[in-house]
Formats: sequence, C-alpha cells, structure tokens
Amino acid sequence: MRLVVTRPQPQADAWVQALKSQGLEAVALPLIAIGPPADESAVRAAWQSLPERAFVMFVSGQAVQRFFALRPDAAEWPAALHAGATGPGTAQALHAAGVADGRVVMPTGGPVGDAGADGHTTWDAEALWRRIQSWPWAGRQVLVVRGEQGRDWLASQWRQAGAEVHFVEAYRRLPPHWQPAEQAVFDAACADPSGHAWLLSSSESIAHLLAMSSARDRVKGATAWATHPRIATAAQAAGFGQVRLLAPELPRIADALRAASPSPSPSPEGAAPGN
Repeated sequence: MRLVVTRPQPQADAWVQALKSQGLEAVALPLIAIGPPADESAVRAAWQSLPERAFVMFVSGQAVQRFFALRPDAAEWPAALHAGATGPGTAQALHAAGVADGRVVMPTGGPVGDAGADGHTTWDAEALWRRIQSWPWAGRQVLVVRGEQGRDWLASQWRQAGAEVHFVEAYRRLPPHWQPAEQAVFDAACADPSGHAWLLSSSESIAHLLAMSSARDRVKGATAWATHPRIATAAQAAGFGQVRLLAPELPRIADALRAASPSPSPSPEGAAPGN
C-alpha cells in the first residue's frame, strides 16, 4: 500500500521522508498551496501587539511558520505569553520557532471518533477549549493567527467568556498547481485504487481535488484516511469508498500503513523465492 500525502509543502515532503525512513511507501501530492498574506504589514503590526495579548492561537503549523517568518527584527515573543495549538504538528512548529514548552497549550484528551479505542486524542478546537475554558478570559485579548478565513467556533467561545478576539492573516490557501510529476502521481493512484490510500488532512483540500477535471469520477471508491470526523464526512461525500478515521500523528499513520501492507509470507525452507 502506498500512502498519498496531500498536506501542503513542505509538510508533505517531510511526512513522506519520515515514512520512507521506516521502509514504508509514501508519495507527496499536495492539494493545497500556501501563498503570502494579502497584507504583510498586518502581521508585523500583530507582532508589535503581542505584549497586550493574553493568548495567541495558531490554527496550523503553516500559521506558525508564516507568522514567525514576518517577525520584525526587534520583536520578541513575550516570555509569559501562551500559544495555542490544536495538534502536535502546530506544537512542534511553535517549539521550533522558540516558544517555550511550558507556554504551548494543546489538547490533552478525548477520543477521535471510532479511532479512540486506543486512547487517541482529538486534535481540534473543541478539545483545546475543554482544556482552557476555565481560564479567566473576561477582559483579556486573544489573537488568532490563520489564513484568509477559517472556522470561528473557538472565537465564539472566547467572546462568550468575555474575551476580545482579533484575527491576523499570515498566509493564503490556494489550489495546487501540479507539475507533470505530481500529475503522474495522481494518475497512478487513480489507476490502482486498491494499492493506494489518500491521507486527507483538510476538507478544503478535498474541495480543491474535486474542482479538477474528472477527479470525482477517478477517486470514486478509493481508500481515504481522514484526520478528523469533519474531513471523513467530506471524503465520503466526495465519493471515496472506504474512509477510515486516523489521528494525525506520524506513528499512528505508520502503524496503519504497515497493517495495510503486510509482509509476504516466508518461502518454505529450501524453496526458491517466487516458487
């Protein structure tokens, strides 16, 4: 089984290399391209406002990387400021950017759909809010770092708790522009659906896929591994056949890929391979 990793670059390549280092088959096929924000000055202004904030929420690892890439030379991350992340990838990006471990806040528990039997954590805004909802939010300022738009559920919770919520666009999500090699990956996956599984980490990426000519017909019945129940629902609506819910954690994905790609049985003693 070969895994088609549809995350944006450079995350897609990083996942592919990590899986290949474990002897697994994976290939990158980004379904979202990341572009610069429409107004970079707004990001630099947001950096200057950090001392006024009580909490900064990052919606993705891309949000972290793009926000820190536009940091003004004299700006520093306040030592006491908490940064929120809904998943391990975003938390790792924050650590890599220099935010102290003790200031990165992420979900700590809750099953992820039917994949929760072995204690998986739900990586979403609802799970993060369960951890921080008892904090004193009244009168405090929260900054949400995201793309040009996004889900506002968490912002609504903060406002109901008395916080003032601000947004800054650190990047834009765009449809992918495939090179011939990436088109070849897509064609191979469609030609051999039983030999491929699509790792889907965004409902928007599914929409981009369906916007491509004949893509809906070509992925119909294919296997999809979704990293959140909402993404699984979108995958089913898109026509994917077997849709499985998996936590967006590399060890979990690697285990699932091993289980889907069993090693061949050893040949009887004395028999030549292939006989």
